[in-house]
Amino acid sequence: MDRVPVLKLGDILIVSIQIDLQDQSVLALQEDLANKVVETGARGVIIDITAVEIVDSFIGRMLATIAAISRMLDAETVVVGMRPAVAITLVELGLSLGGVRTALNLEKGVALLNHIDGSEIATAAR
Repeated sequence: MDRVPVLKLGDILIVSIQIDLQDQSVLALQEDLANKVVETGARGVIIDITAVEIVDSFIGRMLATIAAISRMLDAETVVVGMRPAVAITLVELGLSLGGVRTALNLEKGVALLNHIDGSEIATAAR
């Protein structure tokens, strides 16, 4: 089974999915990410699915689950690089990915995490 690498950039973890995801690799990614968030104290997770051509209902639900787990560990998740066909498939499957933020690309995903972090700090300081 191929494992998806988790890279660290400052306080953000970046996952670039370059393989066809099987159910077992998605479950391994979920566990690896949760462990990395705790180990590194990351405040954000970016999952880049630019290379993903097909997303089924299981993988769609797991993206939402990964985001929920990350939130429980005090990190926000942004999914970037979603192809139009993948977005259409998710909507047709009835998966809105509630609670999962999206951005067009990695650069916009990092900017979104920086904006979220700045807003929360400003709100907490009041």
